[in-house]
Amino acid sequence: MDKSEHLRYPIGKFEIPKNVSKENIDHFIEVISEFPERVQSTIEDLEEKQLLTPYRENGWSGIQVIHHCADSHMNAYIRFKLGLTEDNPEIRPYLESKWAELSDAKSLNFEPTLSILIGLHSRWSEMLTRMTLDDFQRTVIHPEHGEQLTLAQLLAMYAWHCEHHLGHLRIIQSIYGE
Repeated sequence: MDKSEHLRYPIGKFEIPKNVSKENIDHFIEVISEFPERVQSTIEDLEEKQLLTPYRENGWSGIQVIHHCADSHMNAYIRFKLGLTEDNPEIRPYLESKWAELSDAKSLNFEPTLSILIGLHSRWSEMLTRMTLDDFQRTVIHPEHGEQLTLAQLLAMYAWHCEHHLGHLRIIQSIYGE
């Protein structure tokens, strides 16, 4: 992986797993559960200039990454609820790159967004913990991936998403010698 590819995908590109074990599910739930705390500890010593720094050329700033995670994970939570309550629903995509350009996504006031992440991940984790293995086999149609995914595969995708964007925040940290 070349440097520009590493900056874009610090943990590698997501690949949809064919099989997701109970142990994988438990690990992914732990990633989801711990994500807000890990974001807070990663950014706690960053200053305004650092938070406004993109993690790569033509990439998002740290602020945009933080706000994007709240946007994305709110959608994820709803996607899980749809998958649990409807038969194989098609989940709605959104234009994340355009959302990241809206004024609220560039706001330095990220404390409300961290509060959203804390509350959202708490509810999401509780829901995930109470799901049965059969629940994780329920499916949704993901139009961006062009295929049907189990909720276990969707969980794998969002656990990857957490680690992926933590990687971006750590790149910003490393730019300033943290």
